Amino acid sequence: MRRTQVYLDDDLWKYLHAQAEVKDTTVSDVVRSTLREKYDQDRERRREAFEAVIGLWADRTDLPDTEEYIRKLRKSTRPKRLGLL
Repeated sequence: MRRTQVYLDDDLWKYLHAQAEVKDTTVSDVVRSTLREKYDQDRERRREAFEAVIGLWADRTDLPDTEEYIRKLRKSTRPKRLGLL
């Protein structure tokens, strides 16, 4: 488990403390459970979606060569702009 710090508005801070009291737990536990409900429940569905798009454009012929395109993007023009070349 890792520790983190979050700045909260006063009304949200009060709400979290009230929820913790009602549930007879800590604010940290309320925050963790809420985050799990919001972001962790669809983990498998997200994984399946990511796997479904792998290689989606692999057979397309209307796209430029990927390696050439990336090298062109990465090529620095800074020396030329600064008059070093």
